[in-house]
Amino acid sequence: MSAPVRAAVEQAGLSAPEVQQLVERALEEDLGSAGDVTTTATVPANLTGSGDLVARVCGVVAGLPVAAWVFDAVSSGRLRFEYGTLDGARVESGEVLATVRGPIRDLLTAERTALNLLGHLSGIATVTRQWVDAIEDTGALLRDTRKTLPGLRALQKYAVRCGGGVNHRMSLSDAALVKDNHVSAAGGVVEAFALVRAAHPQLPLEIEVDTLAQARAVIDAGADLILLDNMSVEDMTAAVGYGHDHGARLEASGGLTLDRAHQVAATGVDYLSVGALTHSARVLDIGLDL
Repeated sequence: MSAPVRAAVEQAGLSAPEVQQLVERALEEDLGSAGDVTTTATVPANLTGSGDLVARVCGVVAGLPVAAWVFDAVSSGRLRFEYGTLDGARVESGEVLATVRGPIRDLLTAERTALNLLGHLSGIATVTRQWVDAIEDTGALLRDTRKTLPGLRALQKYAVRCGGGVNHRMSLSDAALVKDNHVSAAGGVVEAFALVRAAHPQLPLEIEVDTLAQARAVIDAGADLILLDNMSVEDMTAAVGYGHDHGARLEASGGLTLDRAHQVAATGVDYLSVGALTHSARVLDIGLDL
């Protein structure tokens, strides 16, 4: 992998070995045993040129360094990737995101793999920005969840950051999150909180509640991060007041929609947790024009 491509991935806060592994698997899936039989049959081996990565719709771009890695890997460094914009930028329909120059065979062989990743990540960044814009004057932050595609979590969470959101835990071992099934198994929210805190005193701990009474109980027990699940605006407002008086932070989750995001954020919660950022984002339409 060429040094500039690797450097761009690392500057984005991504792991170069993880990106390399992902791209290798994606290309293995795309190329099969015989490679791009259509391109090798129709495009002369010595033909060179350029192609523009073009946004077909408005949105927020994410994943350009990953796309660059695909083109570099397919061409063994023969293709040159020139950035027209940077990840996190708002782009208009028709805007050129990048230009790729070099052997046309390599360019067309890498096209679909690069666009699949770039379009998916840009779709996540775009929907994230819509939520961030909806709550921008409330002081609340937008957080993602672990509702990600296996093997793509790091990239999907990167796309959330490109859209202006912030990341929740990366894995089950990074932080403890006590949910309703844990509460049922432990016999209550306070009991579950106490068990996890005793077992992992060094880890961040968040506990999910679905009533105002539960919120007050765990705050009194010492919880400093509470997830308010599917609670009414009135109960969230009351929980926020009680929690902030006791130095706790609160996160709204469950049943959130874009049209009521501002109303929920205006309760004073510190975070909105939205799984749809990663599990339901539509691909941003991006094409390659020779």
